[in-house]
Amino acid sequence: MTRPFEVGVVVRDLERMERFYCDVIGCRAEHRSRIPDSIGGPAGLGGELTVVWLRVPSGGCVKLILPRSAPVSADAAPLSAGRPGLSCLTFHLDDLDPVLAALPAAGARPLSDPVVVLARGRRISFWADPEGNAVELVDARGGNPDPGHSN
Repeated sequence: MTRPFEVGVVVRDLERMERFYCDVIGCRAEHRSRIPDSIGGPAGLGGELTVVWLRVPSGGCVKLILPRSAPVSADAAPLSAGRPGLSCLTFHLDDLDPVLAALPAAGARPLSDPVVVLARGRRISFWADPEGNAVELVDARGGNPDPGHSN
């Protein structure tokens, strides 16, 4: 491999999802491009797309993909973690607590109960982003969650 790993997430609301992954998770918008139908169609991507590349501070990239020719249905059900294929995006954080505090106001909802679980010396929390994609947050520092979080 010659570059850090990239993953693409197909979205309905590009601006909202860009704000979520930048303002809450800590990614940085790096590049925005319109992919014409002449490329997106033959590549099997459904036609014209808008793509925003978000740099993950520790390396790698999340690409937010907005199909223009065949918009994603607002009625599309969130994907279950128990199905084959991409299940969740995992972000390793220095401090889980500020991110946890910002998630509900950004339209995310917790998937785990308790919200923070301890596993192998790490604090882990699972959330659905504003469009229902599973996001795993890992704080390798371990220890006990703040009193405001269930345990």
